[in-house]
Amino acid sequence: MKKLSILILFILIGCGYKPSSHYKYETIGEKVFTQVDVSLSDPQNAVLTKDALHKAIYSRFKSIVTNKKDADSILKVAYQSIKFVPLRYDQNGYVVYYQAQVLLKFKFIRGNQVEEKKIIGRYEFPIRPSAIISTSLRFDAIQKGSMKALDEFIAYLETKGAFTSE
Repeated sequence: MKKLSILILFILIGCGYKPSSHYKYETIGEKVFTQVDVSLSDPQNAVLTKDALHKAIYSRFKSIVTNKKDADSILKVAYQSIKFVPLRYDQNGYVVYYQAQVLLKFKFIRGNQVEEKKIIGRYEFPIRPSAIISTSLRFDAIQKGSMKALDEFIAYLETKGAFTSE
């Protein structure tokens, strides 16, 4: 087993394998300016998304969020739609499981390079039979769906960086 692990490691190193995080500086840069468009129907979501975006930028890229004039790149996020889809019903016909679908539009700008992508972040959650979705449960589902969409977009950027730097 140990020999197999060492063999796989040598093959990956010998082939020039580099994880996508290796390309982070080519992709996003050291300093990033973020902008989250506020939805008039749900202004609280912009705050949740901006916090999640800042955490993701720091934890995934180890980059710092800065002002626009000092930034290496700009990342804009806008809510397109938020839906709650029933997934499961109980024996009485009440919804007991929902899926939040948060459609976000991303626009990434670095120099002359512009990437735009719409991504749906999905988050499934249970509720009590015959209950309505509470405000706190709704915000939590929107935040987690937004985080999933952000993670997917960041992975997309990392992958894009791996291909553009070769």
